[in-house]
Amino acid sequence: MAALALAVHPPAITDSRATNSPGGLHDFYSQADYSWPNPNSTSGLPYVERDGQSFPDVFTDHRLAMRHMKDAVAALTAAYLLSGDDKYATKADRLLRVFFLDEATRMNPDLQYAQVVLGNRMGRQYGIIDTLHLAELTVALPFLEKSPAFPAATTQGLKQWFADYTRWIMTSTNGVKEMQGVNNHSIACFVQLASFARFTGNESVLALARKQFKEVLFPRQMTNDGSFPRELARTKPYGYSIFQADNLLILGRLLATPQEDFCRLTLPDGRTPRQAVDFIYPYLADKNQWLAQGRPKDIMHWDGWPVRQACLLLAYAEFGDPKYFQLWKSLEADPADLEIRRNMAMTQPLLWVAQPAEVPLLKTVEE
Repeated sequence: MAALALAVHPPAITDSRATNSPGGLHDFYSQADYSWPNPNSTSGLPYVERDGQSFPDVFTDHRLAMRHMKDAVAALTAAYLLSGDDKYATKADRLLRVFFLDEATRMNPDLQYAQVVLGNRMGRQYGIIDTLHLAELTVALPFLEKSPAFPAATTQGLKQWFADYTRWIMTSTNGVKEMQGVNNHSIACFVQLASFARFTGNESVLALARKQFKEVLFPRQMTNDGSFPRELARTKPYGYSIFQADNLLILGRLLATPQEDFCRLTLPDGRTPRQAVDFIYPYLADKNQWLAQGRPKDIMHWDGWPVRQACLLLAYAEFGDPKYFQLWKSLEADPADLEIRRNMAMTQPLLWVAQPAEVPLLKTVEE
């Protein structure tokens, strides 16, 4: 993966113009996946919702550019962490500057036009999940900063970009709505905010995220058997349940302090995040058990799940039970289904379990 990333041409959202976007060349644009042409309108507008059913003819170029950039940077960072070879940091710097900083190609730090329903001009709160993959990017950056080949100016520019984007999420109408969501969207939003805040040193945002995790996100979404009723009610209950368990454990890890372990948080009624992993575990081990319990297949992408789910690796790192790691190792590491890949916030597990002080990790292990 790192070898491929060294050769990749730097992606940028300016590579593709979204003809339906009212914004400019530097504005990210996407369309609502579950919105379809209106059968009762000759123009097909406004589009109508079909939950869980992705309309095939949506604009995805900006999403894919972002994901390709992030995947490449994450792979390069993991390679740098293992080898200490500055060539990986040099390439990562180039990719990051093109996507976020260079005036001709940079993305503006907002999502005004994300997940637009055709027939409307502006994006929706749900579009903020389109940048979920950037949460791994800001986990990677502290490793890259250790390289003398990674310019301080790039770090400073990226910290400003992510500070601006965090501010936009927390003050815009769509951002506030997403933070206040009652299902997977709010947890995914706080995964981003927590990761960005760790990178930029925003302790007030981290304090808010910790408070929300303990008082709102976790207690109001997970029930006492470890399931998430709002995800089970969707037309893709299996995939959404996996996605939610992954992001709950990711968020817990991002919020951890030496004094407080959020993955081990226990509510007064006994609920703990580990239950989310233990609920989904048997269905990751044998998907047929999901059906045997009378639960329906997902309406789309059923065959693509499960893969190497983040919740399994993080549960092993947190609780030490080898069953989590053994199952994680047995699952697909590099799925071909683009929708499954879209739902994987963690693509380079090493970045989530190592510490920046361990660069290069390979040298440390050998010594």
